[in-house]
Amino acid sequence: MNFIEKIKCLLTFGQGVALPLPDISSETDPITLFEQWFDDAKKSGILLPESMSVSTCDQNGQPRSRMVLLKEYNADGFVFYTNYGSSKSQELEANNKISILFHWNVLQRQIRIEGEVSKTSAEQSKRYFHSRDRGSQIGAWASKQSTKLTSSDELKEREAYYKKKFAGLAEIPYPEFWGGWNVKPTYIEFWQGRASRLHDRICFEKHDNEWTHFKRHP
Repeated sequence: MNFIEKIKCLLTFGQGVALPLPDISSETDPITLFEQWFDDAKKSGILLPESMSVSTCDQNGQPRSRMVLLKEYNADGFVFYTNYGSSKSQELEANNKISILFHWNVLQRQIRIEGEVSKTSAEQSKRYFHSRDRGSQIGAWASKQSTKLTSSDELKEREAYYKKKFAGLAEIPYPEFWGGWNVKPTYIEFWQGRASRLHDRICFEKHDNEWTHFKRHP
């Protein structure tokens, strides 16, 4: 977030600044359109426009959603990072189908993405891990994500333990139990709010590595 975006965020309490309704071409590549909308969200001053809901299903078919942060994206997919021992990672190991959702309310826009996941390479995960601040790197070691705490002090005690353990190291070791998931999209839907609830829903589906497009009723 640059200086101007920070000022907008401060002045609007993170709620952003409404932008004009966009012209959406049905011929547009969905990744290019995502980049345009994501850039609009960042420029508007919305707080953490990279926030997205990640939905998985457990072994009983129970859907579960949680908010994470998008860290990278390109034509090959959308990447977020987490503990590979977490509930969402275990669910993705058993069922690699996933749905993610971006919602930018003040812009009256949302993007829904469905697809399949695979783990990022160890090199990619390691590179991102070492780009994080030292506190976050220690936090990755300290948190046994999704497991039950044995006491209210357990997390603080684990944080203190790893701070002491890595105190003399210039670089904190990369934890192999932590890394990225890459969401390879097969369906992307762009929702643009319109008057009288006659919203635009521009949908892209991927077949044989080619995108096709259509519109849905709102």
